[in-house]
Amino acid sequence: MLFKFTYIGLAFILTVVLMGAVAYSDVVPFIYPDNWPKPVYDFEKNPRTQNGFALGRKLFNDPRLSADNTISCSSCHLSFNGFTHVDHSLSHGIKGRIGTRNSSSLINLAWNKSFNWDGGSNNIEVQVIVPLTHHAEMDNDLNSVVKYLNGSSAYRSDFYKAFGDSVITSKKALKALAQFTLSLTSFESKFDSIYRKEPGVGFSPKESNGYQLFLKNCNSCHTQPLFTNSRFEDNGLAVDPDLMDYGRYEITKESTDSFKFKIPTLRNIANSAPYFHDGRVNTLKDVMKHYTTTITKRESLSDSLKQNLTLTREQQIEIVAFLKTLTDKSFLYNTNFR
Repeated sequence: MLFKFTYIGLAFILTVVLMGAVAYSDVVPFIYPDNWPKPVYDFEKNPRTQNGFALGRKLFNDPRLSADNTISCSSCHLSFNGFTHVDHSLSHGIKGRIGTRNSSSLINLAWNKSFNWDGGSNNIEVQVIVPLTHHAEMDNDLNSVVKYLNGSSAYRSDFYKAFGDSVITSKKALKALAQFTLSLTSFESKFDSIYRKEPGVGFSPKESNGYQLFLKNCNSCHTQPLFTNSRFEDNGLAVDPDLMDYGRYEITKESTDSFKFKIPTLRNIANSAPYFHDGRVNTLKDVMKHYTTTITKRESLSDSLKQNLTLTREQQIEIVAFLKTLTDKSFLYNTNFR
């Protein structure tokens, strides 16, 4: 069995009443590989439906959710790039404003307990409020968004189909957005085919060597199959003197969290440049260079990096070759996401 079909709530009972209004029969099961851990998100509190997904996708791509009607969620999270932006080291918002961090990839979010580089949000529905209200991003507020949505007959119809009520609230809007972003699952890369032992698929010698080097040197933080352990670590980047970003410390105010940022997934990493929390490097070659030659030693440094990482140039090339097997074209070019 390749996939586990998780039926959330009463998916196949047509008499389910959601929000006291309409019976729903379009609940979509959340599908993920059988050998993956169980998702963290509680789908019973927000069952994914076809109409909810479509509404969330529409909201995700609507620039009218921003203060000046120019920036949508998809402006910084493009499907071709693993749902992050391209060409910008830092997020760009309305009126040419520039943020302080590189936008995160939106991949396999159902397994996340916290969101953003500093973990400032602990719920995917709440997380959306951060870019929506951030001065350098969309610079809007929930009341204005809800007013705009309620003023649209098309949106009122969409919300009725999704939630059985044409009166739009911020809670429903956030749930719809979550239904869409939770659907951004990626598990159809070359690596996944090999991981599932599908016939006729295998690593090249360079990829195979890279995989063994990865398991030895990288897997403790970028743990397969999600390729992240979802923790916060100091990866030894020198502090940018202009940004002065101390990561997790900005949220907890605990000195032990200084310089720590959330470990990102490496899935579709070849398509999601630039890299690190501030987008300071543009290539995987430069990522490898950092981990082998430019790590800043300090007390908060991740334990896995306190011993110098010694890799030859050829070994670094082999690791990059393996990382490219995490590219999932069926995810990147899924027209249903656009």
